[in-house]
Amino acid sequence: MKARLILQDGTVFEGKAFGYLKDSVGEVVFNTSMTGYGEILTDPSYFGQIVTMTYPLIGNYGINLEDVESRGVFVKGLIVREKSDTPNNFRCEMDIDTYLKQNKVIGIEGIDTRALTKILRNNGTMKGIITLENNTIDEVQNKLDEFDNTKAVKTVTRKEIEHIKGSGKKIAVMDFGVKENILRSFKERNCDITIFPSTTKPSEILSINPDLIFLSNGPGDPEDLEDVIENIKELVGKKPIAGICLGHQLLALTLGGETSKLKFGHRGGNHPVKDLEEEKVFITSQNHGYYVSKMPENMEVTHINLNDNTVEGMRHKTLPIYSVQYHPEACPGPKDNDYIFDKFLELI
Repeated sequence: MKARLILQDGTVFEGKAFGYLKDSVGEVVFNTSMTGYGEILTDPSYFGQIVTMTYPLIGNYGINLEDVESRGVFVKGLIVREKSDTPNNFRCEMDIDTYLKQNKVIGIEGIDTRALTKILRNNGTMKGIITLENNTIDEVQNKLDEFDNTKAVKTVTRKEIEHIKGSGKKIAVMDFGVKENILRSFKERNCDITIFPSTTKPSEILSINPDLIFLSNGPGDPEDLEDVIENIKELVGKKPIAGICLGHQLLALTLGGETSKLKFGHRGGNHPVKDLEEEKVFITSQNHGYYVSKMPENMEVTHINLNDNTVEGMRHKTLPIYSVQYHPEACPGPKDNDYIFDKFLELI
């Protein structure tokens, strides 16, 4: 079935629909990873976004449910140059078309993803719609205007407290859209993990007497989460705090820093970051549209992005607080940065 991708600037791409055949609106972004589409589809940080894969062939090794990063697919749509209808891998459980159908997510293939990526790089990420109708920009403008992702975290967070038993340090995870491999990384270190919904009050988190409070990744603009920021303020100084991605941004806002939106974001598995403490450069997995644009006075930079010099990590000068912008748990991406979880536990 024919489909169209219409961007808010009026650009139209024509292709073929696959997956769940229903129109979808979202923020159109691109990811440069060559593999790992299964993990990308199930990363809650992509909630509200239509993801363009720059690698031209997607789906060639199929989908396996062992590698998913959450309870379902969270992207609003998937854009590929070509999808594979004949996946071939011993771990394959289904093809990508079937998987998207099951999770009610539309895809579009057969468009020039290089041209689309150049538009997003030059003009910045923008709203778009994948539609099965022969619409013009004027006919879909209302749908684009109505799109709102300010409640993304409330949608993806757990609704109940969850406990993962372990014999080691007690970790309280504030779930803003936490990826499974973050939890696996703590489990591999024998941590006793309690996962709290994003709206949990500080007193309830402190009631379990955690050794470390961890602020997870998640979707959306950190400045929309005013209630969460107020809650984190009540935790500062009472327990060691670590964070990844959105958690890192929320810490910056909590401590008096500022965040801003990147033109087209950092999304992929090949971003060079220098760890200033280790004096080493690591290749990292990234997925964020916002960054810490002004450092809090009492924090110092520990990591920088070598592509654009943005802040990729920070540490408090006196308190046990440490966070990184990129994804040390990878999935997808290189696993060079697993040592960050040991640094988190050293805060205790």
